[in-house]
Amino acid sequence: MAAILVIFLFYFCSLPHSSLSQKQISLTLHQPVVDDPFRQMVAASLIRAHHLKNPSRSDRKHHKNHPSLGTIPLVPHSYGGYSVSLSFGTPPQTIPFVFDTGSDLAWAPCTHSYVCKNCAFPNPSGLKPVFFPKASSSARLVGCKNPKCTWLHSAQNLSTRCKNASKKSTICPAYFLMYGMGSTGGILLEETFVLPDKNVTRFAFGCSVFSTKQPAAGIAGFGRGPASIASQLNLERFSYCLASRNYDDIAGKAGTIFLGGNPEDSHDNVSFTPFLTNPAAKPNSPFAVYYYIEIIRIVVGGNKVKIPPGVFQPGSDGNGGVIIDSGSTFTFMESSILNLLIASFEESIAGRYNRSKSVETATGLGLCYLLPDQNVLNLPSLMLVFRGGSKMPIPIENYFAFVSDAEAGATCLTVVTDGKDKFNGVVGPAIILGAFQQQNYHFMFDLQRQRLGFRREKCMN
Repeated sequence: MAAILVIFLFYFCSLPHSSLSQKQISLTLHQPVVDDPFRQMVAASLIRAHHLKNPSRSDRKHHKNHPSLGTIPLVPHSYGGYSVSLSFGTPPQTIPFVFDTGSDLAWAPCTHSYVCKNCAFPNPSGLKPVFFPKASSSARLVGCKNPKCTWLHSAQNLSTRCKNASKKSTICPAYFLMYGMGSTGGILLEETFVLPDKNVTRFAFGCSVFSTKQPAAGIAGFGRGPASIASQLNLERFSYCLASRNYDDIAGKAGTIFLGGNPEDSHDNVSFTPFLTNPAAKPNSPFAVYYYIEIIRIVVGGNKVKIPPGVFQPGSDGNGGVIIDSGSTFTFMESSILNLLIASFEESIAGRYNRSKSVETATGLGLCYLLPDQNVLNLPSLMLVFRGGSKMPIPIENYFAFVSDAEAGATCLTVVTDGKDKFNGVVGPAIILGAFQQQNYHFMFDLQRQRLGFRREKCMN
């Protein structure tokens, strides 16, 4: 297979307000093509979507007001994820976790005996991505009857396994978590979480002793579950801003995650849409961890995409709906939805550009256009409209990327699918709004009011 070369657009200027009604956006190639594992990012997005749609485990109010607990850099990486360096232990040990709003437990590679098979993710930060409990004076094993053990195991399972255990004598059973096509397993610790402005004691933290096909340094879960960082810190809100992929693996270039802080409103140019609850999600269900939102329409080139009603909300069986996920690279759509989106782009472009089947095949993307001689394309605008009427115009560099192989240069729509939809037994979310489409947007997770806020801004710390 020909080597795939990719460039992400160098496009930082905020679109003017009038751009909400623009039908076409001019796109110009003005940067040399550089190597990038583009097909790997497509594959990683599909594996991630498979996990979010088919999650599994081995067993699986109102908050008090808190001031800001600090801001932490979010670093973009060429493998498609964003890392956040967090410190645990006494003295602190710093690990560059993958930032993930689609899971709850924070876990890291742990002990000198840690084994990771087929874990090919690079570690550009240079930080040693292994936590050593014996080097920390504050590390404690979680007991079998500790309420935190129920975050990872059902009460029924624990009633058998912990029947004769005293609170201190028997540890919580080992956890086993599935992530995409990989997994991780280990034991639950209580540890000191060292934040920029505060130390949090007795924080539940996963000490993984083996993994397959996982990031080099573990995952920081910010989902809705009780084990998540947001839940354990009793945050009323957190927010983040993902920097452009043009800064992948560049030292000193990063977005930011904000823990806590003052609430924002529409006067801060923030648009809001409510979080939804999956009606079929039960306690300890992975679907209960996701942040569901509702898209009411998708607009391409000023025209509404004709998507059947009911797709954008989770059904009574728990399937369908839309989630926002920082751990997915490209947005995922079930094939029936993506086909309608592609048809809308094709109708708007009206034959002005030729499709590149070779690049589509090589990358795994469904819509790629050959570059014209002048390297300038007028492509349709794309906008998401959410429940409540809030509008999110997607910057063009967030949904088209330049790609080149040995035969042709092209620009491709960065939305993926696995060729399946709800009509042939697929479960889980129908749309997963990924990190690539979130670049240079500030997202605020208002956990007190159960809503998502967003505004366009350049994300650079």
